[in-house]
Amino acid sequence: MARVRPLLAVLCLGLGVLLPPAAQAQLWAYVDKQGFFRFSESPADERFTLMLDQPLGEEAVRALAETRRASTWFDVSVAYKAVRPHLRQAAREHALDYDLLKALIATESGFNPRAVSHRGAVGLMQLMPATASDLGVRASSGQSLAERLTDPRTNVQAGARYLAQQLARFDGRLDLALAAYNAGAGAVQRAGGQVPDIPETQQYVRKVLRLYEQLRPATLVAGVSHF
Repeated sequence: MARVRPLLAVLCLGLGVLLPPAAQAQLWAYVDKQGFFRFSESPADERFTLMLDQPLGEEAVRALAETRRASTWFDVSVAYKAVRPHLRQAAREHALDYDLLKALIATESGFNPRAVSHRGAVGLMQLMPATASDLGVRASSGQSLAERLTDPRTNVQAGARYLAQQLARFDGRLDLALAAYNAGAGAVQRAGGQVPDIPETQQYVRKVLRLYEQLRPATLVAGVSHF
């Protein structure tokens, strides 16, 4: 645990630089007993530690060089390394940016293949069994559909396919595709083609985009923010 916390602090510093200059960035994080990474914009429970609490502006921009070190967390994560081949294969097959899959999975499950949400979403990319069924995932002999979704390759392939579908549906708008991944395409359409005014969804989109942009420092240097 002592080794991980400095890396988390660097990662959390990097995640804030995409907010507007006047915004106050605050990020809370913890690493669980299995080494899976969790972060949030607010402390969900007593396990979370405040890692970032600063106004953003020139100081954060000057710190950009340090944020490159955030990728070190992935390099030392056994959980990430175990599923890395599946991410690379899915990125190639579904024409997705590899770093986007990394950011999404870090946000969704912290690279825990057996993660299950309170709503019943399962695995690395937190797929609902009904959604997975629509994507062609089937129960097998001795395994329910939910159990199959704990298999990293099955989950990542299905989740990548679903994300690619949302990107195509919303003309490549990453913020809208991520909102649809979280809340459903119908919610985005009902919001008039905008990120829905749902706090959970808005926080989710911000977190994925911050981490994604932090993993792609050239985009950060250009000052690009999707949301």
